[in-house]
Amino acid sequence: MKKILTAFLSALMIITTATACSSDNNSSGSDDSLQKVKDSGKLVLGLDSGFPPMGFQDENGEIIGFDIDLAKEVTKRMGVELELKPIVWSTNISQLNSGNIDCVWNGMSINDERREKMLLSEPYMKNRMVLVVTNSSGINSSAELKDKVIGVQNGSTAHGILEESTFNDDAKSITGFEDNLKGFMTLEAGGIDSLFIDEVFAEYYITSNNKDFKILSDGALADEEYAIGFRKGDTSLRDEVQKILSEIKADGTAEEISKKWFGEDITTIP
Repeated sequence: MKKILTAFLSALMIITTATACSSDNNSSGSDDSLQKVKDSGKLVLGLDSGFPPMGFQDENGEIIGFDIDLAKEVTKRMGVELELKPIVWSTNISQLNSGNIDCVWNGMSINDERREKMLLSEPYMKNRMVLVVTNSSGINSSAELKDKVIGVQNGSTAHGILEESTFNDDAKSITGFEDNLKGFMTLEAGGIDSLFIDEVFAEYYITSNNKDFKILSDGALADEEYAIGFRKGDTSLRDEVQKILSEIKADGTAEEISKKWFGEDITTIP
């Protein structure tokens, strides 16, 4: 019996040791995300190309914006090219998991689902979600949106916030759009009464296009932060981007980029 027990314990120790070694080897060699990007010579960035001033198409069809300038600086210092890939925003997690893109970087707000399903960078900017109406609507407070139609981008954190708010019960209906530009066009045409949207987008769009819209002063339902999303497990890639962002912040480059788009440094890069 002792011989059997000794043999069993010996075998168990061998299996445990082998498993530990295998686990160590997997953990040390499984994350080659940074090396893959360097080997390919490019970082593929997924974005909603209709989200000014973070990432959007200009009159020539070129994708520009604050996030684009920041990403270009990161990839330049990383020694790779930046490839921009427009996606349907509501599919950003599946686009990551399929390997179609390396990161989601386009004014992406942090929420519980993205924390769970993505590997996020540290927040780099703050934002609020606000309600926008036309000046001619006669609407001056969020309370006046009862029985009105409110628009929001499908798959956005704004959509989730709106559905969990009292507006979801009090509004006549919630109308979803593929992107916020379509929401603004529908608001201007009278198809909706209000648009629930990121404040940075709203302020930029209204000012740069001289639109007859206003942000309701009591319509901010949530404060948010923007982050970059990577695939779960792509720690080496995330950490390299985060390191370079901190360098960009420290040497003043982030401030220069922010002032170009916002007139001041509103970044919160650690």
